[in-house]
This record gives sequence, C-alpha cells and structure tokens, in this order.
Amino acid sequence: MPHLFRPYADSVARIVLIGILVVPFLAVGLGYWVTASEYVTDRTVTFDQPVPFSHEHHAGGLGIDCRYCHTGAESSAVAGVPATHICMTCHSQLYTQTAMLAPVRESLAKGQPIHWNRVHRLPDYVYFDHSIHIAKGVGCSSCHGNVATMPLMRQAAPLTMAWCLDCHRNPAPNLRVAADVFDPAWQPPKDQDQRGATLAHQNIDNSHLTDCSVCHR
Repeated sequence: MPHLFRPYADSVARIVLIGILVVPFLAVGLGYWVTASEYVTDRTVTFDQPVPFSHEHHAGGLGIDCRYCHTGAESSAVAGVPATHICMTCHSQLYTQTAMLAPVRESLAKGQPIHWNRVHRLPDYVYFDHSIHIAKGVGCSSCHGNVATMPLMRQAAPLTMAWCLDCHRNPAPNLRVAADVFDPAWQPPKDQDQRGATLAHQNIDNSHLTDCSVCHR
C-alpha cells in the first residue's frame, strides 16, 4: 500500500509549526531594531549646512558657552538657533572676508535669517522643553553628545521614545550639579549613582514622568 505522505513530510510539518510560532516574534524584533537604527533615526549623520559651523572650534577650542548662541536653552522650550547678529559680534572683526562666511555677511546685509538644516528632529506630536531639563540638572551632552569634539554637528543619541523613557524612568545617571550642566566634556564621576540619586530626590518628582501627557500634549 503506497504511503500517503513522503518520509520528510513530518520534518516539514515541524518546521512550519515552529515557523508559525517564531516568525511573528522575529518580525516584531526586526521592526524595533529598524526603528532604532541609524537608518531611521539619522544618528551620526551630518547634514550639509549653508555654513560649515564647527562646534569643535567654537565650543571646544574657544570655549564659547552654549548659552551665548542658544539663548533660549535656560528659559524656553526651544534652545534657539543664533541670529546672524550674534555671529557677527565676532565676525565683524575676525575673518571678515572669508568666502566660507559669505552667507553670514549676506544674511546680515539682507536682513534674512540663515536657513540651517535641523539636525535634532522630533516628531510634531512630541513636546520637549529644554528649560525644564536644564533646570533639573540634565546637561546638554546627555542628549547632544560632546559637541566640543564635532567639526560638523551630528545627532549623537537616537532620540527614540524608548531612549527618552529610559531616562524618565531613571534620570539619576544623567543628573549633574548646575555648574556642570553646560560642560560638553562632562563625564559621570565614580559615585554618580549616589550623586544622581541625591539630585533626583531633591529636584524631581518622578511619579508622573512616564505619563503620556508629559510628552504628548
């Protein structure tokens, strides 16, 4: 009597059943991996800019404080891009005829702002306030990386929802005293767990930090 199924049919059936169980989990895992990848988040990507502004030179070499250019960081939800006249406080005297700075001089002459390409982008449905993070002791480099080492600005962190939630659930590793908030080269000390926990206890009510309405308003 001929066999209804071939000898390898049992193995095929086992593989199919295992696949039915495993493939959905692999698909979900792959989806999470892709959404957090540099391909989607643009992490480490440098964008063409009208002027190749170097944070490495200005913040690192010259030691210019973040707040000199980003005037709204401490008081506003938006840190702000420097107006042309801020650039010209120095460059009306330094490198006045450099071709690289021609767009800056043209911007001042025409009274039109320079159109920079945004590097750190959040979706429109995300609310982020620079001032509250700074007030609570989260330093610039926790989100932007050490800009003093960046010849051209790039996104150092993924800025995904999961990445933000990790900090909201446990902000202590990123908290510093006020004097260190604007230090681009800050590194956590050996006792950061203790220091951060103390600062969190003193300054932060974390009972609602993971509520949806904190970031989605």
